[in-house]
Order: sequence, then structure tokens, then C-alpha cells
Amino acid sequence: MYEWANEMNCAVTVCDTEGVILYMNEKACRTFAKHGNLIGKNLFDCHNPQSQDKIRGLLETGGVNAYTIEKNGIRKMIYQTAWKQDGVVGGLVEISMEIPGEMPHYVRK
Repeated sequence: MYEWANEMNCAVTVCDTEGVILYMNEKACRTFAKHGNLIGKNLFDCHNPQSQDKIRGLLETGGVNAYTIEKNGIRKMIYQTAWKQDGVVGGLVEISMEIPGEMPHYVRK
């Protein structure tokens, strides 16, 4: 189903509209290995109330949430967006990628 994402060098997690995790690529599974197999589990159980509200909002609006974090000296870009089928929100995709401390930013015309 998501073969293209299996070996990506970023963590990809997909859930449905209820928050049930449908897919995790290899990097996502390694990232969250200490929690065991999360496929079939509900991601709301893994998030604080503030994050749960943000996720619910994304599911309702089909919106996007993007931000950077740093943990244990590793910086990451987190991009969460709705996936849709026939124009209807089917759930969310989260892509988490490691980024360098400094990186170029280009303004193109």
C-alpha cells in the first residue's frame, strides 16, 4: 500500500480519522520501537491533551501543522497533513525528518 515510503530516510506515520495508526514505515517503527508495535493502536493515547486538540482540528479541517523540534541534540522538521480520498479527509500523515542545525533558505522568483 505504501511501498514507496518503506525505506525513506524520514519517519512516516499514517492514521485514520479516529486516530488509529494504519501504517508506519521502517524509520517510524525504529523511532518508536520502545513503544512496541503501534500499528492498530490509537495515536491519541500517545499524545498530551494539547496535541490531541491539534490533531482533532487537523482531522476536522483537513489542515496542515508544521514545526521543528530538537531532542537529544537532533533537530527535526515535523509535517502533519490530512490525507483525502475523493475529497474527504481519511486521516493524517506525519512525516518527521532530521534536519541540520543550519540550512540554506532560498527565495525563488
